[in-house]
Amino acid sequence: MHKHSNIALALALAASASFAQAQSYPSKPIRLIIPFAPGGTTDIVGRGAADQMSRILGQPVVVENRAGGGGSIGADAIAKAAPDGYTIGISTVSTMAVNPACNPRLPFDPIKDFKPITNLANVANVIAVNPNFPAKSYKEFLAVLKANPGKYSYASSGTCGFGHMLGEQFKVATKTFIVHVPYRGAGPALNDVIAGQVPIMMDNLPSSMPFIKAGKLRPIVVAWNKRIDTMPDVPTFAEVGLKEPNDPAWYGLVAPAGTPDEVIAKLHDAAVKALQDKGFQERLRAAGAEPSGNTPAQHAAEIKKEFEKMKNLVKVQNIKLEQ
Repeated sequence: MHKHSNIALALALAASASFAQAQSYPSKPIRLIIPFAPGGTTDIVGRGAADQMSRILGQPVVVENRAGGGGSIGADAIAKAAPDGYTIGISTVSTMAVNPACNPRLPFDPIKDFKPITNLANVANVIAVNPNFPAKSYKEFLAVLKANPGKYSYASSGTCGFGHMLGEQFKVATKTFIVHVPYRGAGPALNDVIAGQVPIMMDNLPSSMPFIKAGKLRPIVVAWNKRIDTMPDVPTFAEVGLKEPNDPAWYGLVAPAGTPDEVIAKLHDAAVKALQDKGFQERLRAAGAEPSGNTPAQHAAEIKKEFEKMKNLVKVQNIKLEQ
């Protein structure tokens, strides 16, 4: 009996210690891992969140860019960090769904190894073409592809990157055949589409938007819940009958699995407050992103849905990562 009461006491002490730790959290700087190089949409979202959360939490949130492996190096660093709330990271469709679906040998599991905090922002996706492409509307675009299987190619940010998956989803949904040309990032892919080397681009809208505004790319269809204000003539995938590709890309906040719930709650509250800052909202919208700020359970559901969808796509299209 005596032994059991000791165990109960030990458990009670451990519980109160973790509660006390959560109460005083954060008592030192927090590291925010961004799994891509500086300058992209992920970086805009991550740095904006870090600035605001530093102010709200009263401790510096220090950004660390850990690029490489299509985001998987940074994602693995988040998964392997101590689950104490002092290392968090940005989650993206690439790191939490596309990469793990394409490469089952990755050293982390997107569902088991992370504890979601919130989705910070959603981003629209776009299929755009070189202005010389022989189609002005989505209907014409589809007719040209159906009449010429295998003649046209599309550029993406890389094999098993987000654009590649959008292209393959589009092919499955429309029963068309276009050839994939992978690049080392959206930048070089866009350069070649603008130069006319490759006619079609599959992309997140923020990186293509400046070229669309300048008339160097023609948008054909977007993935978003409604038409985009600056492109009122461009239909959404849902409008043209393609429900699956219409989901937006998202940029969320996750902690390593095992991080205490009380800590997750504090981080969630700080992130939601951060998204209420007018300056941060304006920066996100200027980059083509829309603030979100949903619950941890909702972000967990988004991750799971996207991962299942990508696993299915990889199987159907027999997509292999080029080693």
